Amino acid sequence: MSEQKLTHVFSHSVLFWLKDPENKEVRTQFETEAKKLIASSEYAHFGHFGTPAGTDRPVVDNSYTYSMIVTFESKEDHDKYQVEPAHLHFIDQCKVLWTKVQIYDAISL
Repeated sequence: MSEQKLTHVFSHSVLFWLKDPENKEVRTQFETEAKKLIASSEYAHFGHFGTPAGTDRPVVDNSYTYSMIVTFESKEDHDKYQVEPAHLHFIDQCKVLWTKVQIYDAISL
């Protein structure tokens, strides 16, 4: 594999467990707000939003409802994202929908 210059050096991976994951209205609300966040964030440069892939290996956790991965050019941009209106709106609209959120932040080497 050839070496590439990394421009997005900070990744923010978030797993969500919804309170009522079988409720279609809840899922639609959550999906709409998550996609809106990714599309409107001033600081996020790449966003991926999805559900468990259903891979069946002992090291894979498929227990969550949704996954969101957002990348930033720097830790400073991530920190700005945390307090930007789009992110705060997402939290305000969706925090009542989840029972658990797990976050994994990483920087590129």
